[in-house]
Amino acid sequence: MSSAFQTSQPSPLAPLPGRRARRSAATRESLFRAALDLFAVKGFSETTVEDITQAADFGKGTFFNYFPSKDHLLVAFSDMQLSKLQAAVERAAHSDEPMPSFLRGLALQMTTEPARNPSIIRALLLANLSSTPVRELMRENHLRGLRLLTRLVQTGQDRREIRRDLPAEEIALVFRQTVFGTLLMWSVYADSSLPARIHAAFDLLWNGIAPRDSGLAAGETNSTSGKT
Repeated sequence: MSSAFQTSQPSPLAPLPGRRARRSAATRESLFRAALDLFAVKGFSETTVEDITQAADFGKGTFFNYFPSKDHLLVAFSDMQLSKLQAAVERAAHSDEPMPSFLRGLALQMTTEPARNPSIIRALLLANLSSTPVRELMRENHLRGLRLLTRLVQTGQDRREIRRDLPAEEIALVFRQTVFGTLLMWSVYADSSLPARIHAAFDLLWNGIAPRDSGLAAGETNSTSGKT
């Protein structure tokens, strides 16, 4: 993975100015991280709110001061992923890294946390299909994510590193579907094959979105070839 993706990402739950706000944000962050750790071990469905508050060393009522329900942790997870995507889009605007390498690194980075929590991928799908209160929030995040990916694709098109005969939003949608679809299928097995699956999926995707006259295979630049 490119070194551009090895730096820590800002948390969507980062503390706000002010002692009270910092304490409140730290509590929410502790609950969120405790939940992710438990999801990785027990699964989303099997983890209870009481499990989370005990792990974070808070009273059960504290949880509901920050999350209306356990399902709202899925929104926080989605916010975290969007934060990573936002940072990547901003880096891309100032990076000279070839777009094939950048997009491959992004796909791997966006699947790092889900790889620890295969059950959360299935829970995210159910939240999007159900009529729970989080559904509208998840739809808003999907739109935000699509807009961010569209900006990233437009950057690649402006550099003539991504084909320009297709709308940027259409390419962004296919990119997102490729990554999430790969994650969803992998979550059925939850084995060590996710990086290889992402690489294979990206190779096929790049063959479809590479500039028509560049002749570059997935992960290739003018001077190097092969996976980055």
